[in-house]
Amino acid sequence: MLARRGRVRIESDYRSWVALATETFPLREAALTREIALRSLEVDLPHRDPADRFLAATALVYGLTLATVDRRLGDARWLPSVS
Repeated sequence: MLARRGRVRIESDYRSWVALATETFPLREAALTREIALRSLEVDLPHRDPADRFLAATALVYGLTLATVDRRLGDARWLPSVS
């Protein structure tokens, strides 16, 4: 979505970029569960972006630290994050 909006730039098609990123940075996917969906309704963010709410809720439910450059998420003191 960010690439389509011109906010980030990638040098290839989306599938190729994701494949390369996954090889470079081996990650595990976090499933979107009912608990995460419910928690996303409870997070205290100053905006209503559902994607940010799902990211924050996922970090909280799984006990993860969110890596983000988004100041709206990084400024949330209750959310473990690193920029």
